Amino acid sequence: MEFYRRRWRLPELFRRRRLRKLPAGKIVITSDHALKLETVPEWIVIVGSGYIGLEFSDVYTALGSEVTFVEALDQLMPGFDPEIGKLAQRVLINPRKIDFHTGVFASKITAAKDGKPVTIELIDSKTKEPKDTLEVDAALIATGRAPFTEGLGLESVNAQTQRGFIPVDERMRVIDSRENCAQGISVIEQVSGKDHVLNHLSIPAACFTHPEISMVGLTEPRAREKAEREGFEISIAKTSFKANTKALAENEGEGIAKMIYRPDNGEILGVHIFGMHAADLIHEASNAIALGIRIQDINYDVHAHPTLSEVIDELFKSAKVLNLLILLLYILVFFKE
Repeated sequence: MEFYRRRWRLPELFRRRRLRKLPAGKIVITSDHALKLETVPEWIVIVGSGYIGLEFSDVYTALGSEVTFVEALDQLMPGFDPEIGKLAQRVLINPRKIDFHTGVFASKITAAKDGKPVTIELIDSKTKEPKDTLEVDAALIATGRAPFTEGLGLESVNAQTQRGFIPVDERMRVIDSRENCAQGISVIEQVSGKDHVLNHLSIPAACFTHPEISMVGLTEPRAREKAEREGFEISIAKTSFKANTKALAENEGEGIAKMIYRPDNGEILGVHIFGMHAADLIHEASNAIALGIRIQDINYDVHAHPTLSEVIDELFKSAKVLNLLILLLYILVFFKE
């Protein structure tokens, strides 16, 4: 261990909420306090429409609140696959007491005082021109968390940061650094002499709304960018929860599963699910990406019936992957004739 203590630096990194000059007050809150309110606000603004904002919009509308999203980008749920985002908006937002402002910043938030409401001033995210002013009962800041890396002495070991984040390679080593900084199992295995390579695209994410949203790998736009850059084609496979007997029995037929893949070799580039227990279903795809398993290796696997896992089963089976053996036989027969 003496060797490890000298050669390896393993800082414990924390995250903090992205707060910039926000007023103190119980009705200007973060996700840490959003479930601890003494009363349910009649109207709440949620700044940010990522997974945190979506989850709390689900909670507050169920409790009877009206919700308004404030999103800096031009569309809601910008981090989700666009097709999944559109379906989620149709199911999770449009039928509920939710409206939204996109392409705007919350430039100033004034806390409630002396009976006055919370005031939120909106400006255009591009031109910075004033757009609107909202007066609401509460404001929830759901813009994510920032890394807490100040004071760790990273500069003394030549560790570079990007907006506070520490870039690492697939072995969790600090890039362009004389020292290594890492986390979790990957770094422990590196320290103990094992070569553990982490595929960051295999890490799943989930949004616990009703229905749930989950994802792993690339979105369709990012996959198309990668395909154009590296010179290959992509294909899309989809399946519906309406075709799943377990989902129908639970009256949860709303939802789809979508896979982006390479038809030439069966590589899975991304899987996105919107539907009942999507957060549980995504791990079969996550494990496949992590292990480098191709579609043709798993599209004949058997899943119990009736189960929701058959959604993923049908997704894999619906993919059209080029079978090189059949192609070779076809070529041989063609030239023989």
